[in-house]
Amino acid sequence: MNNTQSYVCENPERLDTFLTSYIGQSRSQIANLIKKECVEVDGKVVSRSGVKLKENQVVKVTFPEPEVKEALDIDFNVEILYEDDDVLVINKPSGLTVHPAPSVKEATLVDWLKHKGIRLSTISGEERHGIVHRLDKGTSGTMVIAKNNASHEFLSEQLQDKSMGRYYLAVINPPLKDDITEIELPIARSVHNRLKMACLEHGKYAKTQFKNLALSSDEKNQLVACKLSTGRTHQIRVHLESMNRHIIGDHIYAQSPKQEKSERILLHAYIIYFIHPTSKEMVTFSVLPDAQMMDYINKKFNTEQINEVMDTSYIMHGFSTNS
Repeated sequence: MNNTQSYVCENPERLDTFLTSYIGQSRSQIANLIKKECVEVDGKVVSRSGVKLKENQVVKVTFPEPEVKEALDIDFNVEILYEDDDVLVINKPSGLTVHPAPSVKEATLVDWLKHKGIRLSTISGEERHGIVHRLDKGTSGTMVIAKNNASHEFLSEQLQDKSMGRYYLAVINPPLKDDITEIELPIARSVHNRLKMACLEHGKYAKTQFKNLALSSDEKNQLVACKLSTGRTHQIRVHLESMNRHIIGDHIYAQSPKQEKSERILLHAYIIYFIHPTSKEMVTFSVLPDAQMMDYINKKFNTEQINEVMDTSYIMHGFSTNS
């Protein structure tokens, strides 16, 4: 049974602001409720958050029953780097998809979170499991997950205002020429291949910095650190392709049939930092790539040099501070 509540507007204000103060949920959840046409003003359904309410108008909200989908059985483990009442920081394995989709038959990270009992409260009916940002299926590494609504809202805002940041490691071919290379090109869905993104004028703003960490012993490959100022789909891969560079093991964007093969894409979310929702202190977490990626790096690069350049403070201080 759907639950219905009515509220009377006492002072003229925006619909979403009014409902946020009464219902005590985030603006994004309120917006979702309005978008799903669950809100009526004086008996008429409204679908825009910015509608201006007048004094004495009656707002009726019908709260949909939350969808509950059964979790698929899981046969994998996810390493937990840190956990408290507000956040969960994990090391996502390569090959694990984050969100379920019709094309995804195997268990996902969301299924693992369901088994852990992480379900955020919802007022608009959809299932929510605290995913703040995504990693591609093949990409491994650090991810932060919110364990309650307040944390989810707080962390999502940090993604927008850039107080949350990520540094990635990638093995690319051929090497970049400069110590630091900055790419600032908009990204949109490719018009030629729906699986790919591309640098297109009408796309969303995107900025990536690449720092040269080490050349392979044969000087054909390069280990780079990547700093994202935005979080577009396939951003690192697309910006590299714009310079005719590709990540080893990338089967979607790799052009050269001669490129060295790897069972997984050699892209790893090495470091994540954000302001903790409760302590309000900046926290940083890092995790080394898995054995498969590290074996490749140790085989191709000078191990002593690698140990130096993969130091987290070396990477974090190696980029310009204004990005």
